Amino acid sequence: MATTRIISMHINKGKSLAQCLTDRTDYAKNPDKTDSGELVASFMCDADLVDSQFLLSKQIYLQKTGRTQANDVIAYQVRQSFKPGEITPELANEIGYQLAEKITKGNHAYIVATHIDKSHIHNHIIWNSTNLDCNKKFRDFFRSGRAVAKINDLLCLQNGLSIVENPKGKSKDYGSWMEDNRPLTFSDKIRMAIDEVLAEKPKSFDDFLSKMKSKGFEMKAGKHLAFKGAGQKKFIRLRSLGEAYGEDSLREVIEGKKEHKPQKRVRQYNDKRINLVIDLQSQINQKKGAGYERWAKTFNLKQMAKTMNYLTENNLLNYEDLKAKADGITSEFSVLSDSIKSAEKHMAENALLQKNIVNFAKTKAIYADYKKSGYSPKFKEQNISEILLHQAAKNHFKEVGLSKLPKVADLKAEYNTLFAEKKKEYAKYNALKKEMQEILNAKANVEQLLEIDQNQQQTQKKKDEQSL
Repeated sequence: MATTRIISMHINKGKSLAQCLTDRTDYAKNPDKTDSGELVASFMCDADLVDSQFLLSKQIYLQKTGRTQANDVIAYQVRQSFKPGEITPELANEIGYQLAEKITKGNHAYIVATHIDKSHIHNHIIWNSTNLDCNKKFRDFFRSGRAVAKINDLLCLQNGLSIVENPKGKSKDYGSWMEDNRPLTFSDKIRMAIDEVLAEKPKSFDDFLSKMKSKGFEMKAGKHLAFKGAGQKKFIRLRSLGEAYGEDSLREVIEGKKEHKPQKRVRQYNDKRINLVIDLQSQINQKKGAGYERWAKTFNLKQMAKTMNYLTENNLLNYEDLKAKADGITSEFSVLSDSIKSAEKHMAENALLQKNIVNFAKTKAIYADYKKSGYSPKFKEQNISEILLHQAAKNHFKEVGLSKLPKVADLKAEYNTLFAEKKKEYAKYNALKKEMQEILNAKANVEQLLEIDQNQQQTQKKKDEQSL
């Protein structure tokens, strides 16, 4: 699963165009985040010189067009974040490159930098707002973020990754999207109790401690102040709750020296669908830490339990049956996707033909007068719009090989039929997409389990051979 966010980059106040391009691209290419630069790909530019090459194209654009804007967009960026454990850095970079290719359609230079310094792998895709010919700018459009998200979803499905179902509102990064409604942790409960006590305006720190005690919390004083609530086995130190909940910070709030800013609770997404299990060995090799490893093991157990339930409910406990079912659904989805694309193409052609027939009819009389005038330049100048529309319509009819024009009413009826068929297929498409995603994830989880089992058998075989 990957979430996307499109960002327009402008010149920062107090900085030059060159400085802004350098700052943005240098952050994306940071060798500490991109495996010493191994995870940076580029199109029609040198990744090491991308800032200067973007700058040069803008200078050429200015010379060619003479156009300037007060608040010009110097580049665009898409942040593409992947679910932890679901993808390798190399595949993430490849998918990011494919996404950039589809967004820019080969008309703009870009770089794709894959960052692996966080628990979730993510891409920074930056493309030049000026095109390769240096005569046009990239046109952002209304709801472009939704369009990018749809392309991203398709690429994820093609690569066996999960997607965000039914996204609502403004697009979010992965961390924001993960917020849902898991049970409160003990740390959450202590923070909430502290927030409530501070809202009561305690007169002193001792008063604060007294109020916390009245809420059912035990206190342990020592080098670090700690609290323990009902059901807790161990005390939790204030300093581990975040900067806003440290003892010094709380004292300053109580004394009126600073304002308390409650920490937003990050909650885990309650996902009932099957997700891909995490490659633990790969994560351990990346030194993610013991805490992450514990979480990942629990996560994997839950996903394998979901996988087994799915296989049992659908009578797919035999791997060959599972593979055949997955291949069949993938093939059916591909055929349906091609059918929808074909319908959309015919609808676009139909709509364009309707438009040209209407324009042809509206301008027919003007063009006839233009012919009678002996194609007078003066007449053309006075009626330039109508004449150009008429000529464009005739050229279109010639391009599509029409000798006799169809009736607009017939074209509208055909368009409505295509639209109805497409609408019906889309309902099936969405249902099939969800089913395909689930079975592909289940298949991938089973394959990983089989691979682990096979590796363990090989290891045991080697041990047995060495002991003989």
